[in-house]
Amino acid sequence: MRSAKAARCGFLYGLSWVLLLALTLGGTAPVRAASLDPGLIANIDAATFEVVIPRAVDDPLSYEKPLPLQLLPYQERTDKYFSVGTAFALGNNRYVTAGHVLMAAVGDLTGPPALRDAAGHVYAIDKIEKFSLQQDFVLFSLKEQPGHSALVANTKPALNTVVYAVGNALGTGVVIRDGLYTSDTPEEENGRWKWMRFSAAASPGNSGGPLLDQDGKVIGVVLMKSANENLNYALPIGEVLNAPDHTAVIDKQLTYQLDVLDEDQNGNFKAQFPLPASYADFSTTFQKLQNDFNEQQLKALLQQQSADLFPRGTGSNRILHEDPQLSFFPSLIVHNRSGDWGYAGRELNRVPLSGNGYIASGYVGHNFLMHLRRPDGMQADAFYNDPKQMMELVLKTGYWYRPIGPEKIKITSMGKPVTSSTYTDAWQRPWKVFVWSEPYINAQVVLFALPVPDGYALMMRLNPAMVTHDSMIDMKALTDFVNVDYGGSLAQWKTFLADSSLLPQALKDGRIDFDYGKRFSYASSRIAFSYPDSLQTVAPDNMLGVGFGYFNQDGKVTLQTNYLQIRLNITDPDRISVRRHLAPTPDLDDNFKQAWGKLLHKQHPYDGVPYNDGDEMDIASVMNPHASATPAELYTVFYATQGTHKPEDMKTKLDLLTHNFQLKSP
Repeated sequence: MRSAKAARCGFLYGLSWVLLLALTLGGTAPVRAASLDPGLIANIDAATFEVVIPRAVDDPLSYEKPLPLQLLPYQERTDKYFSVGTAFALGNNRYVTAGHVLMAAVGDLTGPPALRDAAGHVYAIDKIEKFSLQQDFVLFSLKEQPGHSALVANTKPALNTVVYAVGNALGTGVVIRDGLYTSDTPEEENGRWKWMRFSAAASPGNSGGPLLDQDGKVIGVVLMKSANENLNYALPIGEVLNAPDHTAVIDKQLTYQLDVLDEDQNGNFKAQFPLPASYADFSTTFQKLQNDFNEQQLKALLQQQSADLFPRGTGSNRILHEDPQLSFFPSLIVHNRSGDWGYAGRELNRVPLSGNGYIASGYVGHNFLMHLRRPDGMQADAFYNDPKQMMELVLKTGYWYRPIGPEKIKITSMGKPVTSSTYTDAWQRPWKVFVWSEPYINAQVVLFALPVPDGYALMMRLNPAMVTHDSMIDMKALTDFVNVDYGGSLAQWKTFLADSSLLPQALKDGRIDFDYGKRFSYASSRIAFSYPDSLQTVAPDNMLGVGFGYFNQDGKVTLQTNYLQIRLNITDPDRISVRRHLAPTPDLDDNFKQAWGKLLHKQHPYDGVPYNDGDEMDIASVMNPHASATPAELYTVFYATQGTHKPEDMKTKLDLLTHNFQLKSP
């Protein structure tokens, strides 16, 4: 559901997504003395259970060293189950817990939830009998009865009386804590019922436990904690008893959000399906309904925003008309509340790898963005076709670890992905899509990898297993807003271009060709040019950057090359570049219009006159457009070299670059 997705993903595997999903009650409080009759307490203890999920048996991860499990408390390291909440018996094989507690295992990687009593016996769930998403409860039966102890319901409790919150606080056993039933407050969405507010302490693990009156009768189901005050919330037990029998009811207002849009999509997740059903069938049905709803929400959101979506919306013009720059680190093109589209995401950290490789990282919203440069000694075929090896390079950042007591043990391998597929975005770029499982926290890693000449541009999420489908559809939509240019040495480009499955359509439609020591050439549907080795040495260590822009022709927008730069090598800044420039639209500010005026009139620095720029000399010119009084686009050529050179030598260099330059009809 959307609330699970909205939680912030983090680099650290130490975030327990199971807890984020299942334990909504936060904060700890001292255990207060309970004054219930000892006989009642014995019955309460016997009728109250832990809700548990099996711990992972097989771990697909590899670590930098053996896990120091001896640092964990004895109970934690020996327990085969993970405690996620509380449930209680109402008699006649009827058991109740919070809906979100059982749903913590929807899409589970380790096994279905079960109940465990104080003696450690585990009881499998038989059938789900009632369920409400909005009221957040589930009533179910067990395959084997633990005993005959049950709680009696009181559907008409009195305000300002003593109450007792019972639950498996912090997963360390059932405790009873007292307080007052202070008030009722209408449910937030449409006031269909009233929450019970009470002051008895509740902690993570109390979710789904009973709220009792002074006679030990259950009056509510403990569900959540107020964020701003020391008051907790329970659903009146009458709402559970009066809910439709044999029915799962889904009726909840949810908000769908996409990281590149400032507008949200609000919708009512509304459905019903018949019960009883096994937990497996229940979770499968619910998961499908949730997935379908999220797909509809995403579709509706994109449709609602279709007129303003980049690159068609008027707020796109600034990006479309800016002088193109090269950016090999992936960013997202996002819409802000001022109505403009802009770039979000930048490199925040870089970790070197052997063989001149590196992994650069940053983030936008729920997404980790990375640029992985392939180490020189790693064969391209193995690199692009071995996701296990690729992920092991990403893990070398050290951001991913497993906390064991006070230690943080680095994860060195995730093994092979559990699923591998491909996806082609709206700009005809081929993404590789991988999913890895992290069973020990019931989470999955979703990775979208775009092959580029020197490695990969990556977009990645860590999420609860139950929202993997949600992340998948989100990330597919986000690929249309990923901005990244392609760069690498000519040696890397040669290998990259040889595998057509790695290429975006924009590169398939053009031609990059070079012959070491002789020439470099490029051709597309818009331009063609070539230059000899005498202009700039053509060698394997030349660095070629190809930038992409958005071309609108006959109402269809396509991604095509709009900037090429060839540097002499990684250390020498001598370079050649060719750029496309668009005529500004009327809504753009004067800076765009002044820059365009310089191009139209071939003013400095586009006048073909060499000039000094620090320690280098530059020369640039505008290529004559096709016969048109008001051209829609212009191309500039540029040459730069270190040191001071004679003007006539610089002009000779420019002539070599422009001699074979062709402008084609749009």
